[in-house]
Amino acid sequence: MTDCIVVGGGLIGMLSARMLHDQGLDVTLLDRQEPGQEASWAGGGILSPLYPWRFPDPVTHLASLTQAAFPSFADELLQETGEDPQWTQNGLLVLDPGQWDVAQAWARRWPDVQLEALDQPAVHGCEPALAEGFDQGVWMPRVAQVRNPRLMRALQHSLVRRGVDIRPRTPVSGFRVRSGRVTGVITEQGELLAERVVVAGGAWTGGLLLSLGAPPIEPVRGQMILFRGPPGLLSRMVLNDDQYIIPRRDGHVLAGSSLERVGFDKSITEAAAQTFREAAARLVPALADLPIEKHWAGLRPGSPQGIPYIGPHPEVEGLFVNAGHYRNGVVMSIGACRLLTDLIMGHAPICDPSPYRIDRADFSVRRSNAN
Repeated sequence: MTDCIVVGGGLIGMLSARMLHDQGLDVTLLDRQEPGQEASWAGGGILSPLYPWRFPDPVTHLASLTQAAFPSFADELLQETGEDPQWTQNGLLVLDPGQWDVAQAWARRWPDVQLEALDQPAVHGCEPALAEGFDQGVWMPRVAQVRNPRLMRALQHSLVRRGVDIRPRTPVSGFRVRSGRVTGVITEQGELLAERVVVAGGAWTGGLLLSLGAPPIEPVRGQMILFRGPPGLLSRMVLNDDQYIIPRRDGHVLAGSSLERVGFDKSITEAAAQTFREAAARLVPALADLPIEKHWAGLRPGSPQGIPYIGPHPEVEGLFVNAGHYRNGVVMSIGACRLLTDLIMGHAPICDPSPYRIDRADFSVRRSNAN
């Protein structure tokens, strides 16, 4: 018997386990394969929603909490584990025309946001590697990035140092429920008992919870490519026409991404790679001559409007969900996991939990479709 089982070893699952452990709980983390190998590993690591003014306020709220906490969190992981998540504040330059008015209206409601409108000379002064022809931009100088694989390694090492019981290759096939309360999970290795269970299964959350009633979370594939380039070729993260490029410290440049509803298919396509290469070269011509070092895909946990489900299951006591972060798992991570921890531990929540509450109506729809 343990105090809490966390199902899912991505960023949200591991960070939930870390925070709950630090609150004094004995935590066991289960993952269907190796921890940190799904969407958490595959993402670009921009610590901002893309076009943040297009997202509902509950996304912005969790993002702002996470953005404020991430510099000290990344440094804490580095000091604790020796693994550097490479938190880097190099700003986000948005080049889509006509964004300034809506972005400025959004920023007025979020006082910690810093935006600047750039004309053509200022755009190219901000990022000299840009192609000619970009006449205006929205500059967000405070936006930072992390390197997802390094973040995941650091977080896993942190859990190991804390003594959290991590069990890879332990898929959960069901839940043990008695008198309306969860008492554990069922795995291929047998039943594991716990007083609380947190489901943080990313795109697989709906399938895990289907028999009990699951929130509407579906996989959405995203592909991206990685260029191998010299350090200093590109300084800023750049976004245009829903495509982005992200320069890493070592000269690698990541380009993506796609939104594809193809179920649990993680295969990559040459058409996507060609789209990313062409889009990247239109932004920064020097990228056209760089070799592509890697091309991969991940499955995001898609949810309505991108608002995650965080909190107790409405029908099973002791069962909690932290899933459905869609494209913004990294930038909502600390806020989301802190909110979940507050709800489990009975603390005053870090923010209003009602926008993230799980609705029974979603469950009834899913059940009727499954029967």
